[in-house]
Amino acid sequence: MKHTIAAMVENKPGVLARISGLFSARAFNIMSLTVGETEVSDVSRMTIVVKGDDKILEQVGKQLNKLPDVIKVIDFKNEEFIDRDLMLVKVNASKALRGEIIEIANIFRANILDVSADTMTIELTGRETKLEGAIRLLRPYGIKEMVRAGVVAMSRGRK
Repeated sequence: MKHTIAAMVENKPGVLARISGLFSARAFNIMSLTVGETEVSDVSRMTIVVKGDDKILEQVGKQLNKLPDVIKVIDFKNEEFIDRDLMLVKVNASKALRGEIIEIANIFRANILDVSADTMTIELTGRETKLEGAIRLLRPYGIKEMVRAGVVAMSRGRK
């Protein structure tokens, strides 16, 4: 099962290593990991997406809460939440094919960031399924390079 977890942590060196170490010590593969400063400069928010057994992941959550640098842990398992991923993808784009690629970008509400003589770089944001759909349609043109920033997530509503 896929889990999305957010951890509010002190913004200082070594925190990321300690937290990712908890997951790797239990053989969890981190599918996505993002870290960024919050509205409070000395607090960072980590969003971690992992696949794993519910019971074991519950234990990891409890151990995360025991770390001195961890302020709060949110497991989105039983909550409604919003999540988004960012992807940049560079595809082969001859002059003859650019119109088709622009149509695909428009369908996915993507932005064209760069155009060269033989490539286009596209920025996409959205849920994982949206990004995967865009990749499927762009792959036949030849993906030269691709990078994903990782998932960020937040509870819906007032929480």
